[in-house]
Amino acid sequence: MTRTEKNSEFEFIEGLTAELSSKELIFPTSLNATMKIRRALSHPDMSTDTVVRIISTEPVLSAQILRMSNSAMYNHSSKKIVDLRAATLLLGFTTIRNIAISVGMKQLADHKADEPLSRQLDGLWTRSLRVAALSYVIARHLSNSSPDKAMLAGLLHDVGKFYILNRARHYQGLFVSNTALWEVIDQWHAEIGVAILENWDIDEDILAAVMDHRTSQLPHTNRPGLTDVVATADFLDGHFVAASLDEINWQALPTALENLQLDFEKCQILMAETKAELGLILRALS
Repeated sequence: MTRTEKNSEFEFIEGLTAELSSKELIFPTSLNATMKIRRALSHPDMSTDTVVRIISTEPVLSAQILRMSNSAMYNHSSKKIVDLRAATLLLGFTTIRNIAISVGMKQLADHKADEPLSRQLDGLWTRSLRVAALSYVIARHLSNSSPDKAMLAGLLHDVGKFYILNRARHYQGLFVSNTALWEVIDQWHAEIGVAILENWDIDEDILAAVMDHRTSQLPHTNRPGLTDVVATADFLDGHFVAASLDEINWQALPTALENLQLDFEKCQILMAETKAELGLILRALS
């Protein structure tokens, strides 16, 4: 690495640390608008009509709410919903606030970058969708955690990586290799993720699940929680995609899988029973 490259990489890291310490994170304008709407929807006494007026100011969010209200995941009737008021009544305020998060994440992933960064953002988004869907299914079948909350936690589990990749677009050609870029991502994404979730006023239990799902020191419990669900989804995702469950050491499982009492046979049954359900969730989110 040349001196110029080292200085540029240092400048990038210095910029990240400054944004982190000041908590002045830099988001695309579209994402800022979406998250302002989400915060506005947090008032408990807000009327449905007011919520509809707020939602209607953001076309992308409005379109996604209508889309999800007509998805098989939420709409169990044959009646098509064509207006935001009916969609809001069907989905409820909590689900709509969560949809705002998913739209915000997509806006972060879609923001224009050069081709290599775009490919990495696309790959990260696809994996986040899978982990979100799997978290929903695991929560619904194997724990007492809210499936909707688990889905949101799964979607957000790598949010810090999205932010760093998005910011890296301003430093074209900075890193001498993809490995060098991912060394920075691996080092900083957790702290960046905390700052983002705090900025977005995410519930504490979701924040804890996002931040702790990779820890090797999860406590053993017979009451698995949200962190166990996301950790299990994150762990199993690659094995489900690669059809490599038989390569897992089932005698030395991560604590989260033990807490959920999962084994090889249960994992096979779980995936067989929920394959269609996962498809519905992925179609609703993507």
